[in-house]
Amino acid sequence: MTAPRTGPRTGPRTGPTIAMLHTVPALAAPLAELAAEVRPGARILHFADESLLQDTIAGDGPPPHVLRRLVSYAMYAKESGAGTLLVTCSSIGEAAEQARPFAELPILRIDEPMAEEAVRAGHRIGVLATLATTLGPTTRLVRRAASREGVAREVVPHLCDGAFDALRGGDPARHDALVLDGFGRLAGQVDVVVLAQASMARIVAEADGGVPVLSSPRSGVAQLA
Repeated sequence: MTAPRTGPRTGPRTGPTIAMLHTVPALAAPLAELAAEVRPGARILHFADESLLQDTIAGDGPPPHVLRRLVSYAMYAKESGAGTLLVTCSSIGEAAEQARPFAELPILRIDEPMAEEAVRAGHRIGVLATLATTLGPTTRLVRRAASREGVAREVVPHLCDGAFDALRGGDPARHDALVLDGFGRLAGQVDVVVLAQASMARIVAEADGGVPVLSSPRSGVAQLA
């Protein structure tokens, strides 16, 4: 765990304090830039804890202590003056939902708006992930979004095996190549492709398969507005 720090902002602070919880520390800077667009003047606090994702991968899903620590991070956020905690890791998104009744401030999932948009975009929805621990939660998130809308949607999941290890090992080019290969396999089968992890958004500009490609950072941060 790292101490909370204030993200970049423009102009004098006039807005609220918003906390973000990351399991991939590199996401802090680009998400802070997006937050500055939708909430100019807001104070952005970042909590980074890679062990939450590491323990989730090891346990093939979030173990009970991840839920407890999420509740603790919500408490830290409130004590730091935040009115909202945005969880930016989709692998622990379901644990974030479970933590909501125990928190004294709203806990948001970065990928919820993306799932809602995907349901509106087409009947067959492709879900692309680089981790099995994200593929399942995102698939279920899309299905729940469809259920809330009262519409029938088919979800086609695809795992980009090896891509996450490549990114973690310092080979972003291989990560991107594997994700783009997975996208190519899905694009011809579905009406829209969802990138399950915020770290995958880097490939959006290169994904050209004739179908919409949805990633979570922009829409996930936009809900802070």
